[in-house]
Amino acid sequence: MSVPIQRRLDELLSPLGFQCDPFKNFPDHRIETISDFELLPNRRPKVLVQTAAHVAGVAYYYQMKDVQKKPWGEKKLYGICIHPRYGGWFAIRGVLIFPDVQVPSLEQKLPVDCVSTDEKKIQLLNKFNFHWQDWTYRDIIDVEERYSEEQMQYFATPPAERFKLLGLTK
Repeated sequence: MSVPIQRRLDELLSPLGFQCDPFKNFPDHRIETISDFELLPNRRPKVLVQTAAHVAGVAYYYQMKDVQKKPWGEKKLYGICIHPRYGGWFAIRGVLIFPDVQVPSLEQKLPVDCVSTDEKKIQLLNKFNFHWQDWTYRDIIDVEERYSEEQMQYFATPPAERFKLLGLTK
């Protein structure tokens, strides 16, 4: 993370009791991080974060294969993760890997299939693939919390203009 962004996050989150350094809690373990934007030399992602969230039981990764009668014909659609409490109002920014930690007794936690009908799953995939900019796919289920207006403004701002929005450039 760049220093100005790290500093700004610390300023905003420290008074609320949050730390921006997740590694402070695991000083005795080796931790590997892979961010969602990291690519392999062949330009493919190093990690499929939505698949990782599904396998970890954090959010359900809805794909065309989750729908019985596919109305799209031969068209291919992107899948999307939905969280049982936050719907689509969350982001998966990477994974932490603990290569020296082994827990043979750890049971896999399956993700909650919270978009229960085929009709809703079709609606979700259509909204995400064809109308993602209107944010409505995020509300496919009732949610506990949405992004704030400031968060929506930040994510709607092109990346090149975000430093200015945060007041980090003149």
